[in-house]
Amino acid sequence: MSAFSEAALEKKLSELSNSQQSVQTLSLWLIHHRKHSRPIVTVWERELRKAKPNRKLTFLYLANDVIQNSKRKGPEFTKDFAPVIVEAFKHVSSETDESCKKHLGRVLSIWEERSVYENDVLEQLKHALYGDKKTRKRTYEQIKVDENENCSSLGSPSEPPQTLDLVRALQDLENAASGDAAVHQRIASLPVEVQEVSLLEKITDKESGERLSKMVEDACMLLADYNGRLAAEIDDRKQLTRMLADFLRCQKEALAEKEHKLEEYKRKLARVSLVRKELRARIQSLPDLSRLPNVTGSHMHLPFAGDIYSED
Repeated sequence: MSAFSEAALEKKLSELSNSQQSVQTLSLWLIHHRKHSRPIVTVWERELRKAKPNRKLTFLYLANDVIQNSKRKGPEFTKDFAPVIVEAFKHVSSETDESCKKHLGRVLSIWEERSVYENDVLEQLKHALYGDKKTRKRTYEQIKVDENENCSSLGSPSEPPQTLDLVRALQDLENAASGDAAVHQRIASLPVEVQEVSLLEKITDKESGERLSKMVEDACMLLADYNGRLAAEIDDRKQLTRMLADFLRCQKEALAEKEHKLEEYKRKLARVSLVRKELRARIQSLPDLSRLPNVTGSHMHLPFAGDIYSED
């Protein structure tokens, strides 16, 4: 993978298109260079403001992909995008049409459902997008429909995945968050005090209150981190599902093509076999020249015409 530089990032952003493949390719490159997350976010914001209105939404699709898919590797991008993402939403919302705002609303709702950001940031994003209008929380079914529409609008890779890509995707899921037994045990071991509001009445002094506050904070961090990892795993499994569907479709097309070829070559074989059969029969009916007398290799001479008609 190519080295990071701000100039290289500017070039890649200028070539970014509104296709799933383009967004995901650049997202993977950015996540690979996540140690440069701060300059990446700075360049991203600068180029977003310079971009034409019809390209601004793609920049936010890219940020969404990076933020969600980088969570399993570290919090760098989630943290570094936080100070600029509200103004970015406000900027894109002010320079685009209602259709674009609808797409921004989908991204925001998914972030809210997956707890990508804290509530205060999410409220700021809502205000940036909707102003003082009250927003209604979407149902699970609406979210699924919007996610499917969003994936369709971004398009799908034109080339089917390679077998090696599928193997790697499957191997990545071997260490998925849902199989983390250690975290499961930590969550199962959380004290009931951090889960039941009714038990707060038992807090009678400041020291025990601060002690419980520390436990609640730790529980929030644990659960928020695990929820982020699970959300990332869900995205991975969705992507794998799409890859498998594309791979299966490609294999079905290849199978149909090969079956057609097989039938074609079977017909060719039948024609050639018929020629061979007819040729063998014809050969059997032809005279065997090797059994004729050898008149060229002997010392006998044919008589001359005069000898035939000569008198005794």
